[in-house]
Amino acid sequence: MYLCGMKKITLVFLVAGSILLSSCDVVLQMLNQAASVANLTNCDFSLKNVSDVSVAGVNVKNLTQGNLTATDVVKLVAAYQSKQVPLAMNVNVNIKNPTETEAAMTAMDWILAIDGKDMANGVNSKSYTIKPSTTTTVPLGVNTDLGQLFSKEGLESLKNFASSFNNEGISSKVGLRVKPSMNVGTQTIAFPNYIKLEKKTGKS
Repeated sequence: MYLCGMKKITLVFLVAGSILLSSCDVVLQMLNQAASVANLTNCDFSLKNVSDVSVAGVNVKNLTQGNLTATDVVKLVAAYQSKQVPLAMNVNVNIKNPTETEAAMTAMDWILAIDGKDMANGVNSKSYTIKPSTTTTVPLGVNTDLGQLFSKEGLESLKNFASSFNNEGISSKVGLRVKPSMNVGTQTIAFPNYIKLEKKTGKS
């Protein structure tokens, strides 16, 4: 009976020890996550460029370089007349980690503005780890409609928008605000405010 009792006591201690070690691992993991999300506040966010831009299914390079086909013209005129001008593009955000500690991000809410008017918003839910002293690029897929924005100004306004992109894919007409967030345990910690990304100089 004594040996049986000792085995039970030993088992209890082993289980308790296992739970304690498991709890310590969880706590350590949460502390590491907390450190990573805290370090995210030390990172620099900037607008790298805009790529794969199309208006009503027409590549903007065709507009700016004068390479419009008859099909392109038909698409643009039809879109303008219907007042539905779909815009699709990738907006690429750079996250630079200047520290010696890695940073982490679970999601990024974003708001896109064109000519100062909010036109689209969304969430990139992919997780990223930004290594020390490196820069990570986060692509944001944007799909919106320019019909209401340009309906009063005519097709010339669409051409002006397309020609606003410089060779590096930067347009002074495109603005972006982002709000990064990170999961710590079961909690989601987000930046308190949106970050307005600096515009690089492009054509007006």
